[in-house]
Amino acid sequence: MPADGDAPTGPVTQGREKQGTPVDPRLLRYASASRGFFVAIALVGLGQTAAIIGFAALTTRAIVDAVAGAPLTGTLVALAAVVVARALLTWARESVAARAGARVEAQLRHRLLDAIDRLGPGWLAGANSSRLALVAGRGLEALGPYFGRYLPQLVLTALATPILVAMMWWQDWISGLTVLLTLPLIPIFMILIGLATTHVQQRQWQTLARLAARFSDTVNGLSTLTVFGRQHRAGDSIERVTETYRRETMRVLRVSFLSGFALEFLASIAVAIVAVSIGFRLLDGSLPLTIGLFVLLLAPEAYLPLRQVGVQFHASSEGVAATRDVFAVLDAADAAPAASAPATAAGAPELRVTALRVRDLPPVDLFARPGEVVLVEGPSGSGKSSLLAALRGATPYVGSATWRGDEVSALDPSTWLAWAGQHAGLVAGTVGENIALGSVVMPADVVADALVRAQAGELDPGRVLGVQGAGLSGGQAQRVAVARAFARRLHTGAPVIALDEPSAALDATTEAALWREVRRLADDGAVVVLVSHRTSARTIADTVVTLHLPAEVTA
Repeated sequence: MPADGDAPTGPVTQGREKQGTPVDPRLLRYASASRGFFVAIALVGLGQTAAIIGFAALTTRAIVDAVAGAPLTGTLVALAAVVVARALLTWARESVAARAGARVEAQLRHRLLDAIDRLGPGWLAGANSSRLALVAGRGLEALGPYFGRYLPQLVLTALATPILVAMMWWQDWISGLTVLLTLPLIPIFMILIGLATTHVQQRQWQTLARLAARFSDTVNGLSTLTVFGRQHRAGDSIERVTETYRRETMRVLRVSFLSGFALEFLASIAVAIVAVSIGFRLLDGSLPLTIGLFVLLLAPEAYLPLRQVGVQFHASSEGVAATRDVFAVLDAADAAPAASAPATAAGAPELRVTALRVRDLPPVDLFARPGEVVLVEGPSGSGKSSLLAALRGATPYVGSATWRGDEVSALDPSTWLAWAGQHAGLVAGTVGENIALGSVVMPADVVADALVRAQAGELDPGRVLGVQGAGLSGGQAQRVAVARAFARRLHTGAPVIALDEPSAALDATTEAALWREVRRLADDGAVVVLVSHRTSARTIADTVVTLHLPAEVTA
């Protein structure tokens, strides 16, 4: 349900402030494709620097020869070859950057999903899923400008600028000194403008994340909002966030244009100082035309890479912000304690819960062996669903919950647990695909058997559902979720079945038939943990565990 205020950004924002270097070193650690990219782009950058020097030298020679009336054929052919080489190097740089960007995007997206999987449902429950989706989608796609423009220009600047300044100093130390003294003005202004750009861009990115979360929450709760007459207020909230995002985007553009103007103005003034100095010395004869013209052609090229870094920084800033969010998740996954591998020792096949507490709920004790149905009952808010959430790793807990002697928090729930919750958790696809969720291949007869056992035999496994199972009634969706748990038991032999209010939307006759199937699965050797408020569930229970409200609630 959307609230009236802005949606929280969630844990994914942690670590976003780590931005002290132009290239986050975590990029090299988490995306191996970036390492080869930097080597390749450095080689291309050296080639481009050589082409710049060659172009200036050959152009100078052609002009001097033309003034002197000397033949130009050889010089022009060489100049054309340099122009072609420079164009090919530019193409190579863009090609390498595009491929590296695509590979890094795929690697980071894969590692992000893997990190979320390792962090588990407990972490994900406290994260902003809309922001995660935004980061994994649009955010990582924005790496294109970062790899295609900013990083190649950064590498070219690091290589070309010192070489060109050294070449100018070697030919004319006065011009070299002038460039050396004026060149730092550009990075100083870049830093000042970059700080402002980073600030406004982060605000833009955070606003976009709030907009995504707001829209997702509104769509999910639209039916409830409509019943209570709040749908228009939710729409107005989205409109306000959208307007804020528009203003933040325009602010980013204004800063970008301002920085471009400032960098171009500074570079133009610096080149003009070099040109005036060369002009005066050419007039008094203290500087030869060949050297003066060569240095003058190199002067703009010495400032150009540094200017372009500032320009391309703005084009890549959204991708940079997204990678910080990705790195925050990856860092959290690396910092999380590694789950121990499930023990293969033949511990007793029993589920034992001892003094298990979730948040401030009362402790729970429970014991179940194969062939038993343990019924968990109690008033709303006593922690029935929280108990199942702890068993499947969706919430942290204190105390102990073990299967075969292994703590369940260290086990992959897919290896031992078949579960159906109060919310069906269906996805777009067919009924059969929803039932087989998590299995590479599930025989059609298992799917059909599970549907029959869940009292949903009338549903066609090939029936196509929309997003979140749209196309089924609430009772049908619930029975499909139960069929999914049954199918996991039937297909993979999952030893424990956990069902959370599986009959909440069923009539008495259908409920009685469902209880018989639950009892049948237990008699076939399954451990069944059944949460239900229906008294009819007691007819199949071997043990009843009654939970109570916390003392402060009952006081």
